[in-house]
Amino acid sequence: MEPATKTETLDIEGMTCASCAASVEKSLTRTPGVQRVVVNFATEKATVDYVPAQATPATLKDAVVKAGYGVLERAPGTSAAERSAEIDRQKALAYQKLKRRFGVAVVLAVIIMPLSMLMLWPALMERVNMPILNYVLLALTLPVLFYSGREFFSSAWNSFKHRAANMDTLIAVGTGAAFLYSLAATVVPDWFMRRGLMPEVYYDTTATIIALILLGKVLELRAKTQTSAAMKALMGLQAKTARVVRPDGQEVDVPIEQVQLDDIIVVRPGEKVATDGVIAEGHSAVDEAMLTGESLPVEKKEGDPVFGATLNKTGSFRFRVTKVGADTMLSQIVKLVEDAQGSRAPIQRLADKVSAIFVPTVIVIAILTFVLWFDLAPLEARLPLALVNFVAVLIIACPCALGLATPTAIMVSTGKGAEHGVLIRNAEALEKAYQVDTVLLDKTGTITRGEPAVTDFVPAGRQDAAQLLQIVAAVERQSEHPLAEAVVRYADAQNAPQLPATGFRAVEGKGAAATVAGQAVLIGNRRLLTEEGVSLSAELTAQAEQLLNQAKTVLYVAVAGQAVGLIGVADTVRETSAAAIKQLQALGLEVVMMTGDNPQTAAQVAGQMGITRYFAEVLPSGKAGKVKELQAEGRTVAMVGDGINDAPALAQADIGLAMGGGTDVAMEAAGITLMRSDLQGVVTAIELSRQTIRTIKQNLFFAFIYNTLGIPIAAGLLYPFFGILLSPMLAAGAMALSSVSVLTNSLRLRGFSPVKN
Repeated sequence: MEPATKTETLDIEGMTCASCAASVEKSLTRTPGVQRVVVNFATEKATVDYVPAQATPATLKDAVVKAGYGVLERAPGTSAAERSAEIDRQKALAYQKLKRRFGVAVVLAVIIMPLSMLMLWPALMERVNMPILNYVLLALTLPVLFYSGREFFSSAWNSFKHRAANMDTLIAVGTGAAFLYSLAATVVPDWFMRRGLMPEVYYDTTATIIALILLGKVLELRAKTQTSAAMKALMGLQAKTARVVRPDGQEVDVPIEQVQLDDIIVVRPGEKVATDGVIAEGHSAVDEAMLTGESLPVEKKEGDPVFGATLNKTGSFRFRVTKVGADTMLSQIVKLVEDAQGSRAPIQRLADKVSAIFVPTVIVIAILTFVLWFDLAPLEARLPLALVNFVAVLIIACPCALGLATPTAIMVSTGKGAEHGVLIRNAEALEKAYQVDTVLLDKTGTITRGEPAVTDFVPAGRQDAAQLLQIVAAVERQSEHPLAEAVVRYADAQNAPQLPATGFRAVEGKGAAATVAGQAVLIGNRRLLTEEGVSLSAELTAQAEQLLNQAKTVLYVAVAGQAVGLIGVADTVRETSAAAIKQLQALGLEVVMMTGDNPQTAAQVAGQMGITRYFAEVLPSGKAGKVKELQAEGRTVAMVGDGINDAPALAQADIGLAMGGGTDVAMEAAGITLMRSDLQGVVTAIELSRQTIRTIKQNLFFAFIYNTLGIPIAAGLLYPFFGILLSPMLAAGAMALSSVSVLTNSLRLRGFSPVKN
């Protein structure tokens, strides 16, 4: 059955400012069948949700072309890494071309500027043939205009044909007006002189403005590539080849693209894991920092999963391939980060609304500026002054900074988050995390490990602890019960030698029995021992009560009809939980715990963690209700969980954070996924969110204040009071600087480093 909606991501060509993005978005939105459109100027991508029965990728492309822009074709079946590499290659070519255009403009502008200055020196003016000098300046300006600045004019004309206006419209009209005025003054100077006007030329203005704007574009494009550095680093981690074991046992190096499901791959010390799989033979320590942000290698043995692009450190192993291409963990992370970078944060809406009407408004202001100066200025200077201020208004008003303010910060922060094992689904999740004031933690699997572990091993009287552990482990190795697995893990950690056990039988709801070294062994709850006629000493009874008061499960051990020891089992708290909770509280957040345990156990864990408020005996179906209860108090809630029964609560919360060790269902319901099963990731996510939104607000302030102050000054507001006019060349420099400053401010997020426990 065909899905109700599909999502298509288009790589847009030809956008130069936020107004271009608004035009593309408007054209796509008007296309029948399109449900939602997000056009990101910084990433030059359009993400479109559409109904397949009413629209196709071809109709979406036609809508973009209709708006006057292009779509970069994607070869079918290419991976995210391959597609990104092709886009990067094309952008590199465009960058080289842009640098050549800038080089020509700056060399000629450096020549034109001093020649134009001759007009300021009366002594030199007498020796210079002004008509000839003007023709020389004209000849030098033509390559700047028609080679270096050609794309401004072609883009402006293209927008005009589609009844739109963009940044290039402002540049083309401004520099074009200055050039045409200068051309007229060069070719027909008498016409100006008969009207009492000096035939002044502004070739230096035209050439310098184009050179400065191209400089800004070169710096901007260079900075843009740095905003996606984390993404490129992720993609660059992918292994290029894999050593595959053929059916005849021969090991062959093949390109990663040729690896197939169920292939057996050999990984030696120091090599990258080629793709996702399960270890079939051998063991090693694997560095998974690129996935989890965890610096310590993870021990891997037969049956454990391994992930592509992680680094094998010590041993050698073979693994069976379970995922290839776009299905691998790395590809999914890249796709998630790509989607997040292309999404729009709610805080961006104001900038988008302003950008949509900005260019037409500026053109109107520029025309009014020209009219007012032409009417009010002295007769001999009115046309030059009107022209200069008209050009200055057009040039300084570029809305690039507005368009770059939010998406560049989102690009850097989502990439940085992935670098630290925090996967942010979209920009809205990032902004919501900033607004959080309450963090609701599900106890099991978040604060605790989510699996039972032996906390106490208590032999009775003079029993030999090591020998008793061997006997207990021999029985429990025959069982599949989670508590038995915890005992076996404990015995393995103590390097207890293995003993054989015979006659194993599981007693449902009570425990297990077997024969070890000729002796009958019982392990289970107190009811099992009572039914088998085994009595407890006063000492063991007191020790059992003590463990029970600590909310631990107690396993009783009997050998040859005598009670010989106790085992305390509990879901242990993660080592990092207390420190992470303390950090969250230091950030001004209230931390609330939720658990299905009884109030006594809940109180003990909460007290241990420094949590003052908790919900006990919460059924899985009631978890979402507890989130609603906190929201009803006016709180903005972040829910942290890992299980299937956490999914409704994660979806109900203002922002859901799924622990990486959790289920796919929980991760699907969450706005943020933590690749490590560690509450430190919650701290990292909140800190990153706060720093990102702070950066976005700074960017928007700079962009708005720049245009709010810049346009009136360019229009000549200060002239009646201070005699100050803004040169169009200074306006061009300021315009270029505004975009670069916003990008540079966003790039500061690359220095983000989470506080460690």
